[in-house]
Amino acid sequence: MTTPQADFDGAAILDRLHAVITKYVILPTPEAVDAVALWAAASHAQPAWAHAPRLVIRAPEKRCGKSRLLDVVEGVSFNPLITVNASTPAIYRSIGAGAALTLLVDEADTIFGGKQAESNEELRGLLNAGHQRNRPALRWNNNRDQAEKIDTFCMAALAGIGQMPDTIEDRAVVVRMRRRAPGETVAPYREKRDGPQLRKLAADLTAWLRPHLPALELAEPPMPLEDRAADTWEPLVAIADLAAGDWPDRARHAAETLTAERDGNAPASERVRLLTDCRTAFADYDAMPTQALLDHLNGDDEAPWSEQGPTGLTAMKLGVILREYDIKSEAISFGPPTGRAKGYQRAAFEDAWGRYCLPPETPITGPYRPYQDLAAGPRSIRLVHPAPPDQPALHDEMPPPPDDARGTA
Repeated sequence: MTTPQADFDGAAILDRLHAVITKYVILPTPEAVDAVALWAAASHAQPAWAHAPRLVIRAPEKRCGKSRLLDVVEGVSFNPLITVNASTPAIYRSIGAGAALTLLVDEADTIFGGKQAESNEELRGLLNAGHQRNRPALRWNNNRDQAEKIDTFCMAALAGIGQMPDTIEDRAVVVRMRRRAPGETVAPYREKRDGPQLRKLAADLTAWLRPHLPALELAEPPMPLEDRAADTWEPLVAIADLAAGDWPDRARHAAETLTAERDGNAPASERVRLLTDCRTAFADYDAMPTQALLDHLNGDDEAPWSEQGPTGLTAMKLGVILREYDIKSEAISFGPPTGRAKGYQRAAFEDAWGRYCLPPETPITGPYRPYQDLAAGPRSIRLVHPAPPDQPALHDEMPPPPDDARGTA
């Protein structure tokens, strides 16, 4: 039996939820605890949201507490449906049954990792579509001889080892678990013993939030984030604003901290990685020959480009990828000894670098200079001459080029 609505103190309920989480699990940061508490609370107000944030609980190794955290989240979430393996049609039908639910998927790395990833593309599409309201799946019903819409919208949490698909993490609050250190202790969780306490807290969350659904549906809380990150965190921030106390500040701080952590640890797509590596190769040059750019890319032992084929990344494949960003090669005069050759202008990359790449760690200052075969702007470069196998390579220090040696198209 829940407390009457008039007696509910939202901040106090969130404090209780925070205490329950930290009783059974050690999370990596205070911001992660706040985020998980707000996510679980937001599951009780799903009819109010335009977006259903995902919760990704990932760890680098086993025994990091991810499954235990998912157990606690199940206990305090609204109408939880937990599974370790389910067919995509079964999940479609469960979500589309009419009642709001919270989908919880454990061992998600066995679904989206390795050889299984390709066969589960439909499930990934379901989880992506269900992040936003009014994105139903369309299926043909042979019994009725007609098309039918199946709802995909619901809160969803996934726990597993390693990164989840980037399209899912882009729609998620990401919590990166770690193994407990010596001296860090938690209470053991037993569903039969501890489950009733969690379900009582879940009932209180429902009783607190359901009368506020109309106000939450209209809420437009000021957000510290933009675009999809703001969509994902808006329900959590709205819950915090409703609770008041210090929760509004904590929610926004958690949003900024966890989003920055997610973006900082997320591997870039191959195309964005190529753009970023091209920016590194250009350094302070305003033009580069295509072959010189390829030599730089394929010569980076920490980059994937040398493995693109027998000879590494080719001019043709480079051109195909860059054309997606409206970057095209052209004939450029580089001066002796290169002369006129196919290459890329720095200006052609600037728009794509600004839109898709993180800012460089050390901004380039001073005038841009053209690429030259034997020198690197105001610096000198070291040329490595091939040497016989039994002799070390020979290095020559080359002087910088004249200040007026610039490439022109």
